[in-house]
Amino acid sequence: MHVAELQLTDFRSYPEVFLELDPGVTVIVGRNGRGKTNIVEAVRYLSTLSSHRVAADGPLVRAGSERAIARAKVVKGGRSLVVEVTIAPGKARKARIGKTQANPRDVLGILRTVVFAPEDLALVKGDPAVRRALMDELTVAMRPALAGDLADYERVMRQRGTLLKTARTGKSDMGVLDVWTAKAAELGARIIVARREAVAALAPHVSRAYATVAPGEGDAQIAYRTGVLAEERVEADAGVAQIAEALESWMTEVRASEIERGTNLVGPHRDELEITLGGLPARGYASHGESWSCALALRLGAYTLLSEDVDDDGEPVLILDDVFSELDGARRRALGVVAKAAGQVLVTAAVPADVPEGLTDRLLVVEADATVRVEEPDYSGPVE
Repeated sequence: MHVAELQLTDFRSYPEVFLELDPGVTVIVGRNGRGKTNIVEAVRYLSTLSSHRVAADGPLVRAGSERAIARAKVVKGGRSLVVEVTIAPGKARKARIGKTQANPRDVLGILRTVVFAPEDLALVKGDPAVRRALMDELTVAMRPALAGDLADYERVMRQRGTLLKTARTGKSDMGVLDVWTAKAAELGARIIVARREAVAALAPHVSRAYATVAPGEGDAQIAYRTGVLAEERVEADAGVAQIAEALESWMTEVRASEIERGTNLVGPHRDELEITLGGLPARGYASHGESWSCALALRLGAYTLLSEDVDDDGEPVLILDDVFSELDGARRRALGVVAKAAGQVLVTAAVPADVPEGLTDRLLVVEADATVRVEEPDYSGPVE
């Protein structure tokens, strides 16, 4: 799988740009603020309908423009397909697949990407919400239909939260609350099972990746911690129906507390991806270097898993967004080995010297006027 063409209109800093991309490694360089990351952000957005930099779509639209358009020709399985998404602040996204209008959710799964960026340090040091997002990102990459369940669950929990707040005044219909509780339990159970399966599949890849990027620094393990299992309300291998029943029963039990606090206290929105190093929680005990190794292992593990989880589509596009300058020599070399073997890699860097020598088939330079030109790589030597 690879992106053969990328066209952006009023996306971030680009009024208009068209790029032809090839398999192998492409390095995109430019001074800070010129928009090199905006290019890979657009590729990522066409893969997941989300940015790895911001939570909302608004900042993706160029200042003063009404909408942004991102379009890519994706080659996989011996055929090509054009995917397009239009973003307009305050309006629903629009999508096209080929020449046909499509539901934006139908775009998911056509292009698969794995991004490693400086923000990924939060996967280890940040709040549980960051790690929940990682789990959901992985489950959607493996099972695109789950995106609908996640969106529906968020909507149901917002509605249920509103009912809990009004219940404090005695104005909520408990029968209506029961309906939303049952729906939340059903959707929550599907999400829990999908996360459980995804993390179980990811775990051995993360352990092996950590041993590669940080040899001799201990054993890294990940595990999915969900309240419905921690409270021993179901067996570890329980199915969707059993988990849904347990969630609904639990929500009913804690209803008084939920009404008092005006918030949803039960469900996968409170779960955690646990990361341990040598049996200790990485969040509290890992050094800065170990935290980088954990973050890198999570991304490389996901890349390996998704590369195996394909038929004829090929491995995902690997995006390395300004990370080489953050890594020491050993981690940089380990990441370079993976990149050299990948089908398509998009790397951003402030200058070519930030990237290990030989790790490029093509160099794109972003100029101050938001134009992009092709240049022959010129490295001064390996960066250690």
